[in-house]
Amino acid sequence: MRKPVCLVTGVGPRTGTGGEIAARFATGGYQVAMLARDGNNLAVLEEEIEGATAFPCDVGDLNALNETIGDVRDRLGAPEIVIHNALRSVRGGILELDPDDLEKNFRVNATALLYLARATIPEMLENGRGAILITGNTSATRGKTNWGFFASTKAAQRILAESIAREFGPKGIHTSYIMIDASIDTPRTRPVLAPDKPDDFFAKPKAIAEEMFHIAHQDRSAWSFLVELRPFGEVW
Repeated sequence: MRKPVCLVTGVGPRTGTGGEIAARFATGGYQVAMLARDGNNLAVLEEEIEGATAFPCDVGDLNALNETIGDVRDRLGAPEIVIHNALRSVRGGILELDPDDLEKNFRVNATALLYLARATIPEMLENGRGAILITGNTSATRGKTNWGFFASTKAAQRILAESIAREFGPKGIHTSYIMIDASIDTPRTRPVLAPDKPDDFFAKPKAIAEEMFHIAHQDRSAWSFLVELRPFGEVW
């Protein structure tokens, strides 16, 4: 029998959030379809993570995303779990940024989620089960100086996710928005955003992945939609 399929977007380095998510679902018994722009990195992960398959794709290219989802279906089977971890963030002042960047952020953060849902929900409905998880953050709840383009598109993403949850939850599809209120300890973010902070300051990608695996397998009598994750020392 084929293992169930988990599709994950935004799979970066092995020790990043996407890489840890892919590894956790692979060890949890899934065939994992890894989507990201960096085909070289995906090839490395494909060798390191048993049960994970590379599908190079820029999710901001919506035609390519549709084609890649079809490729996943043909090679592995219809995804039972979809995790939208890819994001695009352009920071800067409202008067200085290029308006085109708002559209590009929106395409990756929100429109790609719509395409993922529309391409995978029909077969989830046929099977009577499925899960769609989205990696979010507190930008989805507030606008801040220099974060307007990112925050507005993450807010749209959260509302779209809630709409999906309300429409398809009663039909057996579990949608959850995991809002991470923290800096994540990844090879890309830590050196740039908080190089002098101690380990306890950061959320660990492996811990985030573990919680997402748990959320994807919650009992139907106790599903979560909005889940907030933060380090124990975070002020909130």
